[in-house]
Amino acid sequence: MGGSDGILGNRSVERGKATVSTASSKWLKRRETWLVVLGVILHAVYMMSIFDIYFKTPIVHGMNPVTPRFKAPAKRLVLLVADGLRADKFFEPDSEGNYRAPFLRSIIKEQGRWGVSHARPPTESRPGHVAIIAGFYEDPSAVTKGWKANPVEFDSVFNRSRHTISFGSPDIVPIFCGAVPHSTWNTYPHEFEDFATDASFLDEWSLDQFQSLLNKSNEDSKLKELLLQDNLVIFLHLLGCDSNGHAHRPFSSIYLNNVKVVDRIAERVYHLMEDYYKDNSTAYIFTADHGMSDKGSHGDGHPSNTDTPLVAWGSGIKYPKPISSTNHSHCSFRFVDEHMHDTPTPKEWGLDEIERVDVNQADIAPLMSTLVGLPCPVNSVGSLPLDYIDLIEVEEVEAVVANTEQILNQFLRKSYIKQSNSLHFKPFKPLANYSSMLVKIEDLISVREYEAALKLSENLRSLALQGLHYFQTYDWLMLMTVITLGYVGWMIYLVLHILQSYTSLPGNMLRKEQAVRQRNYTGKVYLCGCLFMGVLSIVLFLEHSPPLYHAYTTMTVFLWTQIISEYWFIKALWKHLHGRKFNYIIKLLATTAVSVFILEFLVNSFTDRNLYTWCFLIIGPTASLYLFNSIPWRSGIPIFVCMACWFLSVFTLMPAEIPDNNQLVIVSGVMIILIGVVARWLDLHAEGKYWRSISKHEVKKPKFPMLFQLQALLVGLSSVMVSLSTSHRTQKQELLALHQLINWSIAGFSMVLPLFSANGLLSRLTSIFLGFAPTFLLLSIGYEAVFYGAFALVLMAWILFENTVSYLSKDKKSSASTKNADANVIFEHDERCLQLSDARIPLIFMVLFNIAFFGTGNFASIASFEISSVYRFITVFSPFLMAALLIFKLFIPFMLVICVFSAITKLHRLPRLGCYFLVILFSDVMTIHFFFLVQNTGSWMEIGNSISHFGIMSAQVVFVLFLFALTNIYTKGIECNSALITSQKVM
Repeated sequence: MGGSDGILGNRSVERGKATVSTASSKWLKRRETWLVVLGVILHAVYMMSIFDIYFKTPIVHGMNPVTPRFKAPAKRLVLLVADGLRADKFFEPDSEGNYRAPFLRSIIKEQGRWGVSHARPPTESRPGHVAIIAGFYEDPSAVTKGWKANPVEFDSVFNRSRHTISFGSPDIVPIFCGAVPHSTWNTYPHEFEDFATDASFLDEWSLDQFQSLLNKSNEDSKLKELLLQDNLVIFLHLLGCDSNGHAHRPFSSIYLNNVKVVDRIAERVYHLMEDYYKDNSTAYIFTADHGMSDKGSHGDGHPSNTDTPLVAWGSGIKYPKPISSTNHSHCSFRFVDEHMHDTPTPKEWGLDEIERVDVNQADIAPLMSTLVGLPCPVNSVGSLPLDYIDLIEVEEVEAVVANTEQILNQFLRKSYIKQSNSLHFKPFKPLANYSSMLVKIEDLISVREYEAALKLSENLRSLALQGLHYFQTYDWLMLMTVITLGYVGWMIYLVLHILQSYTSLPGNMLRKEQAVRQRNYTGKVYLCGCLFMGVLSIVLFLEHSPPLYHAYTTMTVFLWTQIISEYWFIKALWKHLHGRKFNYIIKLLATTAVSVFILEFLVNSFTDRNLYTWCFLIIGPTASLYLFNSIPWRSGIPIFVCMACWFLSVFTLMPAEIPDNNQLVIVSGVMIILIGVVARWLDLHAEGKYWRSISKHEVKKPKFPMLFQLQALLVGLSSVMVSLSTSHRTQKQELLALHQLINWSIAGFSMVLPLFSANGLLSRLTSIFLGFAPTFLLLSIGYEAVFYGAFALVLMAWILFENTVSYLSKDKKSSASTKNADANVIFEHDERCLQLSDARIPLIFMVLFNIAFFGTGNFASIASFEISSVYRFITVFSPFLMAALLIFKLFIPFMLVICVFSAITKLHRLPRLGCYFLVILFSDVMTIHFFFLVQNTGSWMEIGNSISHFGIMSAQVVFVLFLFALTNIYTKGIECNSALITSQKVM
């Protein structure tokens, strides 16, 4: 390849200077090993940083509860939570114009208050109940500790009560009552939660348990005494709507009938309580933890999931209030689900004449606490909704002050903890004079300026909530700066290593005197770096920082010390760039811009796999036009490249959940054999200069001439076994041992055969393609089997494209001297310097590496892949073996890409590990982007996907290296005619 293409190498290097000595080769291998180890450690450490930044628990302990300074308006509280009940299905009429909840509707019109409770994603049962009962939104650190268990201790309304009685689901009730000694509770067995039945009987079970308890108290004096206590909380968890919504959808008759069931239960509970106590001192709250989407799921922030009904009545609750223009004053306020305040009430609800008071879900906890005169849960962030509580003016102010002081205590505790551990503490300035504000509130109350005191209290509460967020994100700037600098430092260090080890720049730029200066300078830099690292470690130790903080800063300082130690090389590089012509700088900037564009495209493809369709629809014609201008159209190569890309573009339009289609799998086996036959024919008979490098004409004959026929036979046999295994399992509901043995034997034997194929590039790659095909077919259930063939065609198109580029470069070079031709060989094994134009190879590799996963599913989750894929190998449930088979199926397209990548590096005589480092460099550009895209709010799926995207890119340094090592078994013997011819010339 003649000429020069810029910064990544000058091709006119003298042969004597270019040849790498044995000592230099050993040094390079040691440095490469060290760099790989450093990359693995760095990515493992930095991957943990998201849990220190995004997923730190907001809960603090050590605050004193704030006891209200007024008489409780109610002696006891009944909380009814209809799990999974949508607001619209609760309030709207049915098809006949009858409302589904007549009792609660009569309460809204005659006795109590109503509104919509806005839940914050993730709209799941556990976080919803935590918000209602404990007053704060699900602890984000639970994402690292498991969501089913109770990973952190928190305060709740139940903890503060004198006694709590609870009945309901085994997934919810134990979370809140399991560790509360003053509680009486019971749950039904997990087996009761059967999606095949009408789950409304679960709600009846909770009611029956409560009714039995009341009946029993007539004979049990101790139980009677317990029930007659003040500060009693009764919680009935009604799971029916949730189970029926999942199983039958929320517009089904079963779900809608369940709305009537919970209404009747609310009515019966009300009459039971009033008949038992006869003192009109019970307050009632009816709500839901989350809604339900039309698809029968929940978790995200869609209004059908976040909008839940809230009805309150009884002792201490205000009566209905006619609507008026002055009823709502906070029109600019946004709820936690991003709804604007004063959202219009749908006319079909028939409630637009009665004031609607919406709340955030966490506001229900202080509402319940205030009703029964309990301190708010100490970790609550809910604001007391005064429009629900029937108190005199002074009591309203006292209630808001108690709510404010409880939130302020959290702020002060967090401030104290952070200040005691910080050498340079930055306080939250808006609350610097909080004590004077409290004094002023007390003074206003004493002179009966209640309205002013109320406004000041609400303002103080708002500032305290802002202060809590401030301390929750206190270390974010420092940590994100350190991690970002670390990633940037790693990428710069990789670039320097690539320039020094795989290009001709060091020989050109670093003279002997510079090398001596470099050594002297390096020692001083390392000393300063160690001192700086030591100072930072002492500071972090004095601030009682977690051990990982030390690891983050140590890695970052170490990397930048290494970069600064290369000062003389960087200076020489700058002079080299400064002396180049303007068009070289433009070429460098254009390559960088295109690389960043492609990498950003790949980042976006993680959330929209359809982008790959557009990508290949555009790439096909573009590559073909380039080839049309370079080689004769009669070769057929340009047309083949375009058609292969267009064929592959179809698969990212397919559903991620692969539908069963065994006929398609069988037909794809025939397609794979045809592709193999065509590739074999081209390998043996294709003539012309464009095929010379990849065909086997000049390579020694294979030891096993019948190998191709055997591999094609195994592909055909696997297609037959797909049909036999599936049909027999469908009829008999089990897999025959003979079928199982044959499938395992075909899969194992076929993957060994490529090792015995000819060493020609096209011969070996065809054999690898046919060798993995039987295993992939036996693990396929639908269109992914066709994808395997289409993907192989695109890989073939890439080889032909690179082969053409390689030939054209040699053709341009034909007029150059033999000396310049020989100068390309600068490494062992006839490898040449990296050029700037070679950056396209790792970029194309990354696109194909991603399409290898996105073509048949969701890159972020193995759960999106069908477990039925493994049924031809095993049907008895064995999670580890099944997962291993699924993962191996996903590995097969990756291995094809890496085999082709390795072959192309040999075709161009590129250093393979140098190309690997370029792949890691490009991967880390994406990693930084995903680092800033990690979410700690939203649905579990959104949180989990954001973590997995970041984790997948961070793990590529190990993942790709592992696959390189694995595929090297198949590709190490590949020989290209171009390499053989060049070697003969050199000799």
